[in-house]
Amino acid sequence: MSDQGQLASMLEYPNSNYKWTDPPDPDKFNVCVHCGLCLDACPTYQETGNEAQSPRGRVYLIKSVAEGKLEINESFIDPVFRCLDCRACETACPSGVQVGALIEEARGQIRQSEPLTGLKGFVSDTFLKKIFPYPNRLRTIGKLTRFYQKSGLQKLARGMGVMNLFPRHLREMEAAMPNLPAKSSREALPSLIPAIGQKRGTVGLVLGCVMDVMFADINMATARVLARNGFDVVVPQAQGCCGALQVHAGERDTAKQMARQNIDTFLAAGVDYIIMNAAGCGAAVKEYPELLHSDQAYLEKAKQFAAKVRDISEFLVEVGYEPPKGRVEVKITYHDACHLAHAQNVRMQPRQILKSIPGVELIEMRESDRCCGSAGIYNLTHPEIASPLLDRKMADVPEGVNCITMGNPGCMMQIQVGVNRINAEMEVAHTVTLLDRAYQAEAESVANAKQTVEAARGREGA
Repeated sequence: MSDQGQLASMLEYPNSNYKWTDPPDPDKFNVCVHCGLCLDACPTYQETGNEAQSPRGRVYLIKSVAEGKLEINESFIDPVFRCLDCRACETACPSGVQVGALIEEARGQIRQSEPLTGLKGFVSDTFLKKIFPYPNRLRTIGKLTRFYQKSGLQKLARGMGVMNLFPRHLREMEAAMPNLPAKSSREALPSLIPAIGQKRGTVGLVLGCVMDVMFADINMATARVLARNGFDVVVPQAQGCCGALQVHAGERDTAKQMARQNIDTFLAAGVDYIIMNAAGCGAAVKEYPELLHSDQAYLEKAKQFAAKVRDISEFLVEVGYEPPKGRVEVKITYHDACHLAHAQNVRMQPRQILKSIPGVELIEMRESDRCCGSAGIYNLTHPEIASPLLDRKMADVPEGVNCITMGNPGCMMQIQVGVNRINAEMEVAHTVTLLDRAYQAEAESVANAKQTVEAARGREGA
């Protein structure tokens, strides 16, 4: 909503209880006709049966605050923050209500009106404002976590029962945490990875925050796959976290600062495309124009930036990729990350890539696009909703599969918790990891064939 749009909103709703910049846009909430087609798609409504915890209920509450009928109090705050922001309601909505944007704008108003205090305020400010916006600080935490894992402290803590002092959901997350690499992808990747073969273009790779530190191997695989398909891969060191967690938490000012930094960094890099491999981050950066709609200095630049953004699977299918010849013998199922399927409408492309890998057998998961309960840090803040959602997700995993694939690191950690719960022997993998694995198998096969030929020639020469 532009400044003029916000002024019009103030005139239309003079008694509004939204007093700060970026209030929920009337053009978004007024199109809701309360038909209820969103109800069956909403995880929180399915779990609670409470109308206030449904999409149309939340839109009604958001409009009521604009009309001055409702204060920003707990009866408003709880439904708005209990939303997973999974966007499944947007897929179901025939009127095109942008519930995600309304929720995020409403959360921004709540945090202005009712800032977090005490321990919650300290934790929120520490992580959202003082750690995630600074990659060096996040990497330091990553190295400390790796030390905990490798030094024996983790084994000691578990053996002494220290983890039993924590709630179940925190114990499960600790157990599902991957072994952190010695180097983050920011440290390991050069600033330019040259294209292999004929160059087709130049892309910028967004490293992210969690992906950079905890899943560096996925960033490395993404860079290799892009180079393998003829693209120079630029890795700007000045890039930062995308700001998705801040937007979801209502910390819009911090998110805007982070967005401006990334926009300036990647536009200055002169790349043809900007590549994402994390669904939540991809949705956030594609929506930078929404976040910065009232920033006249950055709105047009935000649009230029967003127009270049592609998820890795979306990009490969759009520009064309070389189907791998190496085999990966695995029976898999695919989980549609919410912000890939519902927010970005990227569904077919990951499946096309997976089906193109020799040896891969894809068995579809029932309700594959229902939220797993991760939703950023929702599984930490609302375990009472996230946990049963995860149980439902795991119940839908087809029998006989030995790998669950997806395109989002938060989902990967959440579903690893689910795999651990049922004591299953299943790998949890990113889509691009399997494609990279197939390319590597192909390269190894070619190298082995070359060695065989050279050895034969040597024997003939002897």
